[in-house]
Amino acid sequence: MMRTLTKSISGWGRYPVQSCELLRPEKYADLHAYTDSCIARGQGRSYGDASLNKDHAVILTERLNRFVRFDHQKGIIAAEAGLSLQELLAVIVPAGWFLPVTPGTQFVSLGGCVAADVHGKNHHRVGSFGQHVISFKLILADESHITCSPGENSEIFWATIGGMGLTGIIGEVTLQLIPLKNQAMRVEHHAVNDLAEMGYYDDDYTVTWLDTQRERGIAMTAHHAENPVKIKPKKSGLKPPSFLLNNYSIKLFNNLYFMRQSRKAKFTSHYQDYFYPLDAIKNWNTMYGKKGFVQYQAVFPKSSALIGVQEILKLMRKNNAVSFLSVLKRLGKPSGGLLSFPIEGLTLAMDIAFDHNTLKLLREFDHIVLAHQGRVYLAKDACLSAKNFRSMYPHYEKFLKIKHKIDPKNIFQSSLSKRLEIGH
Repeated sequence: MMRTLTKSISGWGRYPVQSCELLRPEKYADLHAYTDSCIARGQGRSYGDASLNKDHAVILTERLNRFVRFDHQKGIIAAEAGLSLQELLAVIVPAGWFLPVTPGTQFVSLGGCVAADVHGKNHHRVGSFGQHVISFKLILADESHITCSPGENSEIFWATIGGMGLTGIIGEVTLQLIPLKNQAMRVEHHAVNDLAEMGYYDDDYTVTWLDTQRERGIAMTAHHAENPVKIKPKKSGLKPPSFLLNNYSIKLFNNLYFMRQSRKAKFTSHYQDYFYPLDAIKNWNTMYGKKGFVQYQAVFPKSSALIGVQEILKLMRKNNAVSFLSVLKRLGKPSGGLLSFPIEGLTLAMDIAFDHNTLKLLREFDHIVLAHQGRVYLAKDACLSAKNFRSMYPHYEKFLKIKHKIDPKNIFQSSLSKRLEIGH
């Protein structure tokens, strides 16, 4: 039996903090369900309680990060699921390849990208991460190993894509990459004074930084540079400012940021600076203080997206709530993952410092999202109710049938799944 370490841990938002029994396998052969209640955890960058399992086992996979094979000609790579995107990029970029989809940080694991079916700034064009996964190996509750792909064990494949680690332990991932000519991005900034203007701007990658107080923003469009450009990333490892974020400092930052970024037009950026700007600030999540923060991310369907976003922002202002980092993105069609987050429309993500009013505010957000037939992103969630979860995710019953079939004793659990009563 592997030794465990009981320790208080959290997700990236630092809320909630829970005591869990940590296990850290050193090699792939040691990877299996060690207890009758466990969840795998990669880099721990989900924000809420998705990679926690209060008073029970959490399997740390970051040391299971070996490359299995790399077809340099076809751009197909296979690696253990604990490999981080940072480690992956260090190998594929010099070889002329890039990730088909990337979230806003490179400090996430391959397995985590599959489990959360992460999306990026290009979802409106290429979809989510799971749509580029060729196959993965899954370790089931009975310790058997199976290969899943769109053509093999396809039901389990689509239950695992976006399934938050609740079908089994993702062991290896085989991914189709995209060609990359150089490391430079051609970026263009557009000052947006009306949310409705956001849809006018489009490129391979599109995201809008949002000032939630004034409903204005900076639409940031980009594509990979075609011609060779010599460029280096900005200095990384910066420390967060000594002051803590509060209503005054956030409002001041938003004003200064809008003025500065709106002066920019077209420029060239290193891919790391465009895709992962916050990675340059070490432990930036500590800026919210000891109580931590929540990131609330919801998607509204295309038909009522603008209205839904405006209702959320109006409620923010009514409660004098501010967000240090708020972004709007266009999402395309769903991937097929049964619990996958994206639907066609607009997604709004906001970082909100945690205090005694936060959970009440988030529940009010949930009502708005439900009224517009939207949904909350499980990888960011910290307070969604079981009832609202079932209303937001119409394919849950299909997911549940597959989970019951391959995990009849509900071995794979997390604090998120218990709160949402998944598997019951």
